[in-house]
Amino acid sequence: MQLDDLYRRVIMDHYKNPRNRGKFEEGALTIDLNNPTCGDRISLQLQVEDHVVKNARFTGEGCSISMSSASMMTEAVKGRTVEEALELADRFSSLMKGEPVEFDDYEDIEALSGVNKFPARIKCATLAWNALKKGMEQES
Repeated sequence: MQLDDLYRRVIMDHYKNPRNRGKFEEGALTIDLNNPTCGDRISLQLQVEDHVVKNARFTGEGCSISMSSASMMTEAVKGRTVEEALELADRFSSLMKGEPVEFDDYEDIEALSGVNKFPARIKCATLAWNALKKGMEQES
């Protein structure tokens, strides 16, 4: 199986079986963002205690890239400090610029590495991560 096929399967798995989809009843920081270019929208909720992301959930609508990226991001940031979550978001930005980046701690994210070949789709992939950055800025 080629790497592109594997990456496509990982992306589709996160799209069809999103992790952390839903809302918290209360006690969460909520960040709403949308991509007016394509209509993708996300509502990210973060539960942050003592500068640690205890939990993350999202709702929204969009393409397979934006929704699978949100699923991956929420999985990757749980249990991380605010600083670690921001550093992960910076690494993801580098990945979208085509820079070589590894995510040893959560390899599914690497499935999105091919998105940088399609500039119009980069905003789809980064939507959830931009919501994370906005939320972490509010938190710190």
